[in-house]
Amino acid sequence: MDNALGDFLRARRELVTPAEAGLPAGHGPRRVPGLRREEVAMLAGISVEYYLRLEQGRDRNPSAQVSHALADVLQLDAEGTAYLMSLAGPKPSRRPDRADARVPESLGLLLRTLNVPAMVFNKYSDVLAANRLARALAPDMEPGTNRLRTLFTEQAAHDYHDDWERYTATAVAHLRAQIGTETDDARLHTLIGELSVKSERFRVLWARHDVRTARDTTFRIRHPTIGPVELLVEKFQVAGSDGLETLLLHAAPGSPSADALALLASLDAS
Repeated sequence: MDNALGDFLRARRELVTPAEAGLPAGHGPRRVPGLRREEVAMLAGISVEYYLRLEQGRDRNPSAQVSHALADVLQLDAEGTAYLMSLAGPKPSRRPDRADARVPESLGLLLRTLNVPAMVFNKYSDVLAANRLARALAPDMEPGTNRLRTLFTEQAAHDYHDDWERYTATAVAHLRAQIGTETDDARLHTLIGELSVKSERFRVLWARHDVRTARDTTFRIRHPTIGPVELLVEKFQVAGSDGLETLLLHAAPGSPSADALALLASLDAS
């Protein structure tokens, strides 16, 4: 992670084919799955030597013009471009490591009074607080659980999520967005190392360097008691906290999922 910009550039150019970049296919086998370094440099209007320095971490602060040119070549969306610009800019001073931020007492009270599944988690996906309905809905919403660890290492989570492939891709892209330029974070190193050892799916997704803060709009699971449920997702940053987020799940009124959620609430209350 010491060469975050170079790692990002290399990963993203390997995802762009010559055809997608408007280049002829050429002749003979290619040694790389995507664009070659010299092709990226040519398309971005910079020298191959300079691009090589960027990938190798010998130059870490390209100009905004060069960064935008590279973003165009690598076909990054708005979030990917913003992430590239943040990696290319001056690195902000590292905040000192600290214990997990505490959930404000008033927010904890709010969770307990809501009649929809609700929880609070940090930027590492550790669940810090959850109401009873959330805990009854999914095992990865129990306080003290790391949702990423559960998602990638437990078969029950795989079976629980009908769209596990999409859900895992979104989760890893969101983690990169949450961490931002804090790539020397010791807790992040530990978590990524553990998941990389235990899950091939995580290794593949992390190597893609996808970045996405846009939240999922639906949450689909197959609950062992109430069956398939599709819920709407609302996510909010906790003001004044160090990366805490609140997640609320609710169903469209009158839908089968609303009936299923009401049944789960009644069973949990009995």
